[in-house]
Amino acid sequence: MASKKKTPKSAPKSSKTHGVINGAGDIVEQPIVSTIRENYMPYAMSVILSRAIPEIDGFKPSHRKLLYTMYKMGLLTGARTKSANIVGATMKLNPHGDSAIYDTMVRLSRGYEALLHPYVDSKGNFGKFYSRDMAWAASRYTEAKLAPICSELFRDIDKDTVDFADNYDNTMKEPTLLPTVFPSVLVNTNTGIAVGMASNICSFNLREICETTAALIRDPEHDIKSTLPAPDFIGGCQIIYDEAAFDKVYETGRGSIKLRAKYEYDKSQNCIDILSIPSSTTCEVIIEKVIDLVKQGKVKEISDIRDETGIDGLKITIDLKRGVDPDKLMAKLYKLTTLEDSFACNFNVLIGGVPMVLGVKALLNEWIAFRVECVKRRTFFDRNKKAEKLHLLKGLEKILLDIDKAIKIIRETDEEIEVVPNLMIGFGIDKIQAEYVAEIKLRHLNREYILKRTKDIEELEKEIAELDEILKSKARIKTIIVKELKAVADKYGEPRKSIIIYDDISGYVEEAEEIPDYACTFFFTKEGYFKKITPQSLRMSNTQKLKEGDEIAQELEFSNNCDLLFFTDKCQVYKTKASEFSDTKASVLGEYVAAKLGMDEGENSVYMVATKDYKGILLFAFENGKVAKVGLDAFATKTNRKKLTGAYSDKSPLAGIVLVSEDKEVVLTASSGRKLLVHTGALALKATRSTQGVAVLKLKKGQRLLEIGEYAEGMFAKPQRYRARSLPALGALPAAEDEGEQLTLI
Repeated sequence: MASKKKTPKSAPKSSKTHGVINGAGDIVEQPIVSTIRENYMPYAMSVILSRAIPEIDGFKPSHRKLLYTMYKMGLLTGARTKSANIVGATMKLNPHGDSAIYDTMVRLSRGYEALLHPYVDSKGNFGKFYSRDMAWAASRYTEAKLAPICSELFRDIDKDTVDFADNYDNTMKEPTLLPTVFPSVLVNTNTGIAVGMASNICSFNLREICETTAALIRDPEHDIKSTLPAPDFIGGCQIIYDEAAFDKVYETGRGSIKLRAKYEYDKSQNCIDILSIPSSTTCEVIIEKVIDLVKQGKVKEISDIRDETGIDGLKITIDLKRGVDPDKLMAKLYKLTTLEDSFACNFNVLIGGVPMVLGVKALLNEWIAFRVECVKRRTFFDRNKKAEKLHLLKGLEKILLDIDKAIKIIRETDEEIEVVPNLMIGFGIDKIQAEYVAEIKLRHLNREYILKRTKDIEELEKEIAELDEILKSKARIKTIIVKELKAVADKYGEPRKSIIIYDDISGYVEEAEEIPDYACTFFFTKEGYFKKITPQSLRMSNTQKLKEGDEIAQELEFSNNCDLLFFTDKCQVYKTKASEFSDTKASVLGEYVAAKLGMDEGENSVYMVATKDYKGILLFAFENGKVAKVGLDAFATKTNRKKLTGAYSDKSPLAGIVLVSEDKEVVLTASSGRKLLVHTGALALKATRSTQGVAVLKLKKGQRLLEIGEYAEGMFAKPQRYRARSLPALGALPAAEDEGEQLTLI
């Protein structure tokens, strides 16, 4: 789309006239495609590459900038400092407000308890990840430093292991990646939402990840499931093992992992203590849901629920009524609340600036390649430093041959600027070596000092040769990585926090609530009111109270334990149980179905079906003369879905609905007054609910099908008059003897 406004021809083309800019306010034609490309795409790319998606070191830019700032502040080994100081210093690298930076630090902290291995050692109130309402204190009240494990993130960062780039105002340098010694990308949970993509990486046990990575380095065909059985979550919740789901996550990086809360039953207090919950929910959400279920009457075994979270950690206490089985109650709560939830995995990581969704094995292989490069660069840096030192010592060794000559050269040189060239000529050394010799203090010009400095030459030569061998051998570099991984696992490894449930012993089938079954009569009115009345009540009074202008549309004798289907004028059907409606009397209006079932605004129910076995045939008649024949079983669902869209075709307005138990004759009435008697056996049964049906009644221009009804014997004096040999048919106008007969609509 584009729009433009032509500039008047009389308008001068000069840029300014008496302070007025010509052309200001004009609408310039600009194709929307170019607008998106020039304005929106750079923003989208910035969010993906510089904000929301983690890189192979396991960090987003905001994490990396914060941790590197703390590292440069000396907070790896020093004492804690106020969080406000850290936030302020981070602003030199991170062009965001203090609130965003502090939020980032909170989520990396030990106090927040969101990570298996927190990177920030915190002091003060940092809130809790499992609580929505427990807010953290302001940055001026809390203190922080780097956790000991961060030494593995920054090891050898000053040895050219990673690239550095300018910060946003080109006044400082910051690392583009951190040279992590272990695969931190899989050790801590990481979530980010970009533009058009997202990332959601679950956490794994540090020891298991290190062992798996080491095994993968030794054998590229290693079965990672043998050493990495499942993820591990900080809350200590239970993981329900599903081999197919785990295989999908491990292979593709996408999938869902079921998590379940852990609980204990206190027999003396007759209460359940929930001690851990899935990381995707909070205490408040669970408590509010349980209270709601109790109010709805779906959970009747609970007398009280409260949040007892304190310094000992998370704790939700549920008081039980007498005689309640705690395991069965928890099985019900697992099904109805987020005490059992899913973690949706999406291992989306930036690899070389390109977002990639990788499985666990592929992601570890990418980290190994990254770490190999880091070790290579570190080795090359160490080799060059030792070579430089060796070069200087080689020059010093030549001075050892004749110290007096060196002194004589310096003493006999008239100008200071000539000292270095004269030493170069006198001893055959280069400028760097001569500069080094010229800077030696007078007190060091003795044989003992020079011998001490030069005796390391042989050792340096051996070390340089060793480093050269390492650089030539990829196997030796991988051996170094394996040793480092083992050291990290031994030093920081912890037992698993999450228990893996291989046999789901808690997966009880929810017992269906005992619904009393007794005879009753259903009344459904044209205005959408419903009554359920017992035979005893009907015998006492059969005079139905109705809203003014309303009338009974359907009257069915059925039982309380059945399903009710209410079809609406918006091509939808709402399902409920008859037992959900309370027994009433003929002297009341009844319940308004649209309000009871929460129908959409302006939606009205037009037909009711009562069934237990979903047997029967539904006929949908449309104003265009078509009739759709659909089995009632098409509306049966395995789940307790309350609303089905696309209940019937929306291609033409609905004229009426009829439910028949078997094929029989029905009567169609047109706006012209013509009637057609059709046997439903002549219509094909359709499996699709939204079928348009087949043409049955021929209509002239301006006419429409008004209604459909079940034919009763004796309705017409000569029924053959209204039958047709083939369909569609026009039908016939009512005979004189049939005038005044009323069709009974079922």
